[in-house]
Amino acid sequence: MSAPSADRMRPDEVRAGVSLAGIFALRMLGLFLILPVFAVHARTIPGGADLTLVGIALGAYGLTQAMFQLPFGMASDRYGRKPAIAAGLLIFAAGSLLAGAAQDIYAMIAGRALQGAGAISAAVTAAAADLTREEHRTKVMAMIGSSIGVVFAGSLIFAPMLYAWIGMDGIFYLTGALALGAIAVVAWVVPRVPEREAAAETGVRFAQVLFDPQLARLNFGIFSLHAMQMGLFVVVPAMIVAQGGLPVAQHWKIYLPVVFASFVLMLPAILYAEKRARLKPVFVAAVLLLLACDLGFLVLAGSFYGIVGLLLAFFVAFNILEASLPSLVSRVAPPRAKGTALGIYNTMQSLGLFAGGGIGGLLARHYGMQGVFGFAAVLAAIWLALAWSMRAPSVIARREFALAPGTDADAVRSQLAGVAGVREARVVPETGMAYLKVNLERWDEARVRELLGAPGRSS
Repeated sequence: MSAPSADRMRPDEVRAGVSLAGIFALRMLGLFLILPVFAVHARTIPGGADLTLVGIALGAYGLTQAMFQLPFGMASDRYGRKPAIAAGLLIFAAGSLLAGAAQDIYAMIAGRALQGAGAISAAVTAAAADLTREEHRTKVMAMIGSSIGVVFAGSLIFAPMLYAWIGMDGIFYLTGALALGAIAVVAWVVPRVPEREAAAETGVRFAQVLFDPQLARLNFGIFSLHAMQMGLFVVVPAMIVAQGGLPVAQHWKIYLPVVFASFVLMLPAILYAEKRARLKPVFVAAVLLLLACDLGFLVLAGSFYGIVGLLLAFFVAFNILEASLPSLVSRVAPPRAKGTALGIYNTMQSLGLFAGGGIGGLLARHYGMQGVFGFAAVLAAIWLALAWSMRAPSVIARREFALAPGTDADAVRSQLAGVAGVREARVVPETGMAYLKVNLERWDEARVRELLGAPGRSS
């Protein structure tokens, strides 16, 4: 039987990418859908006139999401991806129902906090890593990452319509119902996540993952990326009003084409990075583009078309990095700690959203848009230095070997896990095969063949 083509995604990989992207989009829907209308609605409920409480209600979601990303990621390592995702969706649905029934701002804050506590982003991205081959992982991560831009743009258009039609409580009930429906998607649409495979790393310590220099670079990157995104939207809407004369209600006419055009423009870069194994150069170029955009906003703040062009460039870079970062984390992380590594990563993402809005607002108040873009440029410059010095990701491939008759599966699995360059090993006596993930740059192929005494094939 011939091996699947490495150039094409398998149907199960496409199904995994589409279904997991939909589930991830639902999480972001809970954040973005209320943004355009919540401040107006809050004035109609007790306590909603206090803008501090309104801000807490908006930010509570991101804060509890940051707190619970890591526990959910670690739980997915221990109990499985699907159970962790389903549990998070149940918590999210409960928070949506509580927020929908809220009669004052305090109950609304509680509902928003409970929504955010269902923090499944790490488990979703870990499942995507488990279900895709290395050579296609960035494409699937691009599907998931792009869902952020799609949901954001869609929220700007549909949130005011939904609010007029079903009200704020209806919006919360709708997101809760979608979360319950997503549990069915997890159970029956998302492909079966394979059991965690034996690996050379046993008993990986949390501190080892947290302080790994390569992972720390990537975690700083996702924090910076989302801090820049939130800071951008603290000042850019007002710049569009001032320079283009376009009221806020019509800003979707800019955001929607910009976001979708950025998806089209980022695809060639992602495909080039994957096919040519040039992920690091593309990654570094995207960070450099972010820095250029931040500096460009300082220069072209008085030009409406300059602002629109820079928004397009920003989102091209944003989408490339949003796809590349989780793919890199899943490659660098110890195989038995992917969920933990992605939990830390998603925690930093949520903290970036929280910090970007808060710091961006503070700088805008005291120093104007120059302060916001200056701060973003400093973050981008530090990130560029860190990205430049990071190691290029190893070239990982799958290898399959037939087992000799009478092979002791447990003994061979343990021996394979200790061979240099073998990242993961799975021995299946029922099929008479051993399935390996190996680092092509340093794996001891001769030792593997000696242990198995059988020809292998790539996939």
